[in-house]
Amino acid sequence: MRLSRMHINTLREAPAEAEIPSHILLLRSGMIRRLASGVYGFMPMGFRSVRKIEAIVRQEMDAKGAQEIHMSAIQPAELWKESGRWYVMGPEMWRVKDRREREFCLGPTHEEIFTDIVRNEVSSYRQLPMNLYQIQTKYRDEARPRFGLMRAREFVMKDAYSFDRDRAGLDRSYEEMFDAYVRVFTRCGLRFRAVEADSGTMGGNASHEFQALAESGESEMVYCDACGMAATTERARTVDAPAEETAMLPAETVYTPGTRTIEEVAAYLGLATDRTIKALLFAVLGEEGAVSEYVIAFIRGDHELNMTKLINCLGVPEHAVVFAEEADIEAVTGCVCGFTGPMGLHDCRVIADSELPGQRNLCAGANKADHHIKNVNYGRDYSAAHVTDLKLIREGDPCPVCGAPVRTARGVEVGQIYKLGTKYSESLGAYYKDENMRDSPIVMGSYGIGVTRTLAAVVEQNHDADGILWPVSIAPYHVIVTIVKHGDAAQTALAERIYAALADAGAEVLLDDRDERAGVKFKDADLFGIPVRITVGKKADGDIVEYKLRREKAAVEKSSAEAVAEALRFIEAERFGPAKTGRPADVS
Repeated sequence: MRLSRMHINTLREAPAEAEIPSHILLLRSGMIRRLASGVYGFMPMGFRSVRKIEAIVRQEMDAKGAQEIHMSAIQPAELWKESGRWYVMGPEMWRVKDRREREFCLGPTHEEIFTDIVRNEVSSYRQLPMNLYQIQTKYRDEARPRFGLMRAREFVMKDAYSFDRDRAGLDRSYEEMFDAYVRVFTRCGLRFRAVEADSGTMGGNASHEFQALAESGESEMVYCDACGMAATTERARTVDAPAEETAMLPAETVYTPGTRTIEEVAAYLGLATDRTIKALLFAVLGEEGAVSEYVIAFIRGDHELNMTKLINCLGVPEHAVVFAEEADIEAVTGCVCGFTGPMGLHDCRVIADSELPGQRNLCAGANKADHHIKNVNYGRDYSAAHVTDLKLIREGDPCPVCGAPVRTARGVEVGQIYKLGTKYSESLGAYYKDENMRDSPIVMGSYGIGVTRTLAAVVEQNHDADGILWPVSIAPYHVIVTIVKHGDAAQTALAERIYAALADAGAEVLLDDRDERAGVKFKDADLFGIPVRITVGKKADGDIVEYKLRREKAAVEKSSAEAVAEALRFIEAERFGPAKTGRPADVS
């Protein structure tokens, strides 16, 4: 492709809305264009890389026996209501009506649609197992779209669904998909970890996220070097402090003026924060948006609440749990905001962290302004409707598997796989007849890869101050041939010969034949991140060019034939990704 004929529009300055490297560089290089908040289009070079990721995904999915189909993004509400998720998905779902007032949604995922296909077309155990997938645009109305493609409202996703006779079959399908995902992300050049994750609104009892390691990532994970445990912080279990054997002291109400935070009351009373109880006040909303109940969660004062664990305990959708309005919850429950404690509450559900029953003589709010109670003990002074792990794990906490200190890292979720079990087959009536003609629910798995998010994650990990550093496997082009002086006959002739030789050999090559200064061409080449640059300059008469890899600082002089041969060797070694070269993925 000749750059003089290509539609490109690079930016020298970072757009104001771009905050992280991938967002900045994809916009500056002209590979994506913002249409609205969280909505992006793909320009020629960006779309080439998207299609290369899709090709890798197809190759690995097909290798596992999965079959590609393509379903509509417009989904009838009836199926979602049948599965029970029309309400569960909440405001994140794009909902529309046709001219006859029939309800639809723009698909955020396709569990219901694929289950509907199978319940209507699969009836016998002889038709199982089966794995169907698609690569399609998805829609989720994110409350806070940010970071470009990382948290977008429209995105390209590969979603696959396995259908098996039993749990053992699901386990095999899950392992096959796990292996395929390792190969996909390795071939894309990502450094990643596979970590245990919460299933969220998808359901099921087991899930793994594939996290591309990046400090700018919105996801946080914990891992243990000693035993290999790895999980998202949302999913990770915590280890309670050892139960204390000290005697319970008499409860004592004390005056604590103006101490509305844990830090303030601890400082006022001369206590460590781990000798206090923290209260968090929530309202649970019903389907019509009205408050259905109030919930007060208690954890030790030095911990943070894990909202995912609280939501799972309540068994309600995430969007149904909101922080309570102070005046409303005080009037109903008898709590006093800023001085809330577990004693004397009514008309609310109390949930206590699993650590609290083993702790003695803690300090809690007295449900009276400017007062706290010392020596509060579970069982004697208060109880809870639920006692469960509510804590958010922290760096250095003991591993829930082996007890060694855990470490934390940040990442970008590029894929997630789920063992759905019979959640959808039972609710939607997807059954098969076994060898004895008995009806059994089909056992399902669900497997997603964020294609456009993977593109952003690759850039997040592969860039420098000058631009993108594409892996060959998904680079928009393999080689860029740059003519230093536009109109110079010798340079143009040699560049054309190199361009033709590379193209004839199967390389994807750009020829920068624009009437621009050399400095502009070099800056654009670095910004685009093309893996190999061959520069044709003043030594063209002697058949000498500069050969440079984008990831290396120095260029070396070679004859044109040597440069072409070296470029082709490099491309052949790298074009199928690190999976071919044997470089291990950072996966656990």
